Amino acid sequence: MVLILAYAAVLLSLASGLSALMMHQRPALEALAQAYSRLFPEHRFFRRLSTHYLEQNRYPSTLRQGAFALLGMSGVLAISAGLAVMLTQQVLTDQIGLGLPWLPWHMRFDGLSGFFFLIIGIAVLTVSLYGPGYVEAFSEDKQPFAPLGLFTGLFVAGMLLVLLADDAFFFMIAWEAMSVASYFLVAFQHENPANRRAAFLYLLMAEVGALSIVLGFGVLASFADGFTFDALRQAHLSTSWASIAFALALLGFGMKAGIVPIHVWLPEAHPVAPSHISALMSGVMLKVAVYGLIRFCFDLLVEVHWQWGVVLLILGTLSALGGILYALMQSNLKRLLAYSSVENIGVIFLVLGLAMIFMANGYPQLAALGLLAALLHAFNHALFKNLLFLGAGVVQHQIHSLDIDDMGGLIKRMPKTSFLFLVGCMSISSLPLFNGFVSEWLAFQTALQVFVLDNGVLRSLIPVAAAALALTAALAAACFVKVYGLVFLGLPRSRNSEKAKEVEDKGMLLALEILAGLCFLFGIFPSLVIALLNPIARQLLGQALPNAEATSWLWLAPVTMDQASYAPILVLISVLMAAGIAFRYLRRNPETKTMRRTEAWDCGFGGLTPRMQYSSSAFTMPIRRIFAKVWLIDEQINKDMRGASELDVASIHYHLQIQDHCWPRLYQPIVHAINSLARQVGRIQTGNIRVYLGYSFVTLIVMLWVVSL
Repeated sequence: MVLILAYAAVLLSLASGLSALMMHQRPALEALAQAYSRLFPEHRFFRRLSTHYLEQNRYPSTLRQGAFALLGMSGVLAISAGLAVMLTQQVLTDQIGLGLPWLPWHMRFDGLSGFFFLIIGIAVLTVSLYGPGYVEAFSEDKQPFAPLGLFTGLFVAGMLLVLLADDAFFFMIAWEAMSVASYFLVAFQHENPANRRAAFLYLLMAEVGALSIVLGFGVLASFADGFTFDALRQAHLSTSWASIAFALALLGFGMKAGIVPIHVWLPEAHPVAPSHISALMSGVMLKVAVYGLIRFCFDLLVEVHWQWGVVLLILGTLSALGGILYALMQSNLKRLLAYSSVENIGVIFLVLGLAMIFMANGYPQLAALGLLAALLHAFNHALFKNLLFLGAGVVQHQIHSLDIDDMGGLIKRMPKTSFLFLVGCMSISSLPLFNGFVSEWLAFQTALQVFVLDNGVLRSLIPVAAAALALTAALAAACFVKVYGLVFLGLPRSRNSEKAKEVEDKGMLLALEILAGLCFLFGIFPSLVIALLNPIARQLLGQALPNAEATSWLWLAPVTMDQASYAPILVLISVLMAAGIAFRYLRRNPETKTMRRTEAWDCGFGGLTPRMQYSSSAFTMPIRRIFAKVWLIDEQINKDMRGASELDVASIHYHLQIQDHCWPRLYQPIVHAINSLARQVGRIQTGNIRVYLGYSFVTLIVMLWVVSL
């Protein structure tokens, strides 16, 4: 029954995509309905279809709602299937008679894939509520819904099938379906050349990553009796070959996840995709890559080595710290959120590295703590990053811009959106009472167990990574103080911001409310998710939390009560009491007993103007000065002078351009090398038929010689 729910989720997502194709069939349906209404006037159904939906232009809206309704049903079934398989702790297998004649598609549904089913289901459900209102702004002539709906359904189905795959061949088919469908979604607004470039870059890196994953599976298959995951688990690899397989898997899955330095597609692709697609890509697709790495390393390779953990630890630290530093410098809201995803994926990889280190050194219980922290952060990131991307879509929908410097003052014009977006900002900033705090706290608790290790290098390296993680958390808080302050507080900086109003579509707000509620719920009751994750750790590592009995709805003590514990309920009560006291004695007017309100201080300048507010670049200037070597910075101040001696300043023009080091240092040399090689190869194309015949003759002689050996 559980496996049937999983299959139904896949089929409904495909049905959602196929139903969107009906948007192109309107003329045929209209002619058919009119013909039937004339032939059978007593049949009210066809007459109503003709007049009520087609002639009154309700057909497109109804079809969009129907496609998203099917997508929402797919999300509900994915949630149900994921919860069912985790609660029952079953391992379900099946075969489908597709694929190669000698290799049918093998299916496996266990706790790990069920957990990621849950992540996808929640995201898809909220997107199905958000989507109908959001896509109404698209012009059917320039941006038709049919391809958007079709590839959205295929994208979701591909992700779900990746989680169900139990052989390398089927895994790669599902992986490619996910990648190719998401390419068309990134290129949806293809009339913009920048969008086409971002889509091409994404597809190119996705295919390079897929090739690396294929080679990784190939290494395992060369020591196994087949391509099924059961056969790959039985492969006996030497340390060298196992390390090669790990490196190939890390390159392939890491490229899709967006770790530094192979992250460059992510800040290009996510901002140009529609907002609900950006939410699925950043909040969900990156987690499918995390699933692939966990499945490959902790399940298929069986034995992990501490050196692999060091690699993940270093890459995760660089990604976490680099991602948030890059995010701080962005003025495009969705681009900032994309770089923030690099940071959070870095945190996940960092903790997975700790899990590998502890596992290889004979501490499976601490490895279970690290794995649990990584999975919990993947779950939490999916919630608050979907919330922030969908919130950014609402802002873009209302003011038609993603430039933070064009916003401001939206808290008065969009109060519901501003409150829900604030929940996302506090969650991603890892503040207590919200879900982001719990998983990062568990990550710190994992790193603090370094004292059990005997290796001096690890005892020195892990505290440095923990310190970098602490710095990352502080910079993330600064980043989202900037985001919320510049977008929602202060005065409007543009005409569109001044005229903005709350979005009217209830579905868009409902999606944000659900995600915000879950961020708060799992921040107060993290044990609800941890209880589901314990069996997964036991499945992969043979151990659960070191002190699972101390983990309850009230207390969270991952190691021992003596070392560290966290009681979110007590923190909530303390915060409510402090807020009540502050309101009672500090905020209320003693005469009227109401909230005191007054104008903001204008520093004596006679009234505030938008020019007095921080801009995005001004807010981050101190951080930019401290970490100047992290970016390539081009900062210019040009003054236009006037007067006889040109001593009076007429105007000042400020130019700031910040670039990622990876482009000129890593990718541009590769591009130049490929172009140079292409020019060299191009020299053999002389256009002379005699030369081409000579090439053929030499090739034939060489082939005959090779065959005769």
